[in-house]
Amino acid sequence: MCAKTTVAIDGSFSKDRIWLNGKEESFDNDRLQNCLTEIKARARSQNKLTSGELSHHVHICSENNFPTAAGLASSAAGYACLVYSLAQLYGIEGDISSIARTGSGSACRSVLGGFVQWVSGNNLDGSDSIAEQIVDADHWPDMRVLILVVSDNKKKTSSTSGMQKSVMTSDLLKFRIAKCVPERMKRITTAILDRDFQIFADITMQDSNQFHAICLDTYPPCIYMNDVSHAIADLIHQINEDAGENIVSDLF
Repeated sequence: MCAKTTVAIDGSFSKDRIWLNGKEESFDNDRLQNCLTEIKARARSQNKLTSGELSHHVHICSENNFPTAAGLASSAAGYACLVYSLAQLYGIEGDISSIARTGSGSACRSVLGGFVQWVSGNNLDGSDSIAEQIVDADHWPDMRVLILVVSDNKKKTSSTSGMQKSVMTSDLLKFRIAKCVPERMKRITTAILDRDFQIFADITMQDSNQFHAICLDTYPPCIYMNDVSHAIADLIHQINEDAGENIVSDLF
């Protein structure tokens, strides 16, 4: 599964345009506009292009084979690819994960390879809410990831809308942020550095379960898992039980 984006600027372009999987879409998109505006601002502050070049319109062609809005992070992949491509085009130096985050929160993690954490930050403007790589992709060569598409139907509740509802209505989310996340981040980071799959799998599955518990605690609830999802989770636990240790993990 992959996302591929091509970008270009030229003085002959009459307006900004974007094509997604061969179909032209409206450029009137706040998240898309935010990314482009910040890229140009960075390029201007770093004196990467002339004022004339910065005024040129941009054309964007993006392709991906992810089912859209089906829970496979198509937005994260798309915006990470877009921001990286724009950064290359405009010659941006330094961190770009904060720019990707304005397109899709999870996109900030997708900009970097390997194991990555999204730092919440403290600044009110979110400028220090960035991604940091824990280790690169070569750190754990025995790790394998299987992507099981149980449904390519569009989610009833989008990720952004669901999270906004959870923030407003879920008491469990508040407990998770204050009590669970800080400790789990420390433990799973250590597990990654030590290549300890037993602890890694436990935390991964527990965290996934808690995420969906928050979705159910949200009012009205957000339902993302289906019967096939639950059957896979049961299978994973059965495999580990038969093996006498964690040899597989799930994450929904």
